[in-house]
Amino acid sequence: MIAADQMPSVQITPLATWLAGVDARQTRVAIIGLGYVGLPLAMLFSSERFRVTGFDIDAAKVAALSAGQSYIHRIEPEHIAAAQRAGFHATSDFAGLRECDAVLICVPTPLREEHQPDMSFVQQTLEQLAPHTRAGQLIVLESTTWPGTTSELVVPTLERLGPAGSRVLREGDSDCTQLDGVMVAFSPEREDPGNLITPRREIPKVIGGVDGRASRAAAALYGTIFHRTVPVSSPEAAEMTKLLENIYRNVNIALVNELKQLCIAMGIDIWEVIEAASTKPFGFQPFYPGPGIGGHCIPVDPFYLTWRAKQFGQVTRFIELAGEINEAMPAFVLQTLDRALQREGKTLAGATILLLGIAYKRDVDDLRESPALVLFELLRQAGAEVSYNDPFFAEVGAGRHYSVKLQSTPLERVGEFDCVLLVTDHSTYDIAALVRASRLFVDTRNTTRGMSEPQIVRC
Repeated sequence: MIAADQMPSVQITPLATWLAGVDARQTRVAIIGLGYVGLPLAMLFSSERFRVTGFDIDAAKVAALSAGQSYIHRIEPEHIAAAQRAGFHATSDFAGLRECDAVLICVPTPLREEHQPDMSFVQQTLEQLAPHTRAGQLIVLESTTWPGTTSELVVPTLERLGPAGSRVLREGDSDCTQLDGVMVAFSPEREDPGNLITPRREIPKVIGGVDGRASRAAAALYGTIFHRTVPVSSPEAAEMTKLLENIYRNVNIALVNELKQLCIAMGIDIWEVIEAASTKPFGFQPFYPGPGIGGHCIPVDPFYLTWRAKQFGQVTRFIELAGEINEAMPAFVLQTLDRALQREGKTLAGATILLLGIAYKRDVDDLRESPALVLFELLRQAGAEVSYNDPFFAEVGAGRHYSVKLQSTPLERVGEFDCVLLVTDHSTYDIAALVRASRLFVDTRNTTRGMSEPQIVRC
């Protein structure tokens, strides 16, 4: 125990001074996690003349950025160069965090087996960050998580492992204009990879601070790069907002995936039905079926809430059902493909299958939770010989839940395969030409609508 007279002195900064530093672009910004969320965020702040330091434990990413290279398709090397001219640099040395005024955490929050939240990346980040915190710093968690994470995990960890005498500012402090502690907030990322229509700056930024000072500081900082900030009453409200957004999509995608299977059985074109329903000017928003769901958000986030709900004695039946339907879609595709091969006198065992598109989404270089990876494993288990083509992945190795270890097959070889299975409809694909060259073409994305070639099977 350190005696009171031995406690290190705390330099107290007025909130007004902190806010003025943002306006003057004097605030030093740290971003931990330079992936699909963190790196674009670093580019935005750099474009506003902030000095940005990117932290990542992946030495390969740090080396690439230091060499002016990008590993994300939509971020060009010239973007990195422009950011470097504004003072951006990447490092794996967390000691530099103490010099930063704002620290934004953008690390993965995947699922463990049995749909349990994996908070190890957040926990490890907090443990590395905590010793380097100081009064007047703003710490913001952007990683999607369960409601209560900021208050029950972030705050206690920072206080337990932070420098002696450090504390997190809370509502009810005697002077709400002074920063004699660390400000903490949650502000969920809202990245939409592949979206070339909505500029990032046009996406409103939701912010929930542990206290009013954190909310004001975060709103001021994010307000420099986003045209609108949306403060809410608490970190829990902000955490739940992100989950609601993705659960809304998950449930509606599950609905059309279920209806697609019914429509196929009834001989109805689900895509025609959705198009017709979309003409209603109110009360309907179109969602579209597919071979499954992918990306970090929709397949993962709903289960964070179902896990959390159980701690309150609640059962989220609607959310769990939607998850089950969407997770079953690759198996439905497999069944359709199997029946199509049987009509050609073949079986899955021994069949040669080419997957078109292995990314989780059209025109993105992102494999996270891709249904193509699930289909890859299912086909292999059934005895098929599986290859893939994807313009964004020259080769695919092994990851947390998959082991592909192949190079992309040239499209000129399409005719060699018993079946071509279109999983991800990249815009570079000439669908008509690929259909003509294929013996059997199974379409999971409605790219062949209007075509009548006998080798087409839609699912």
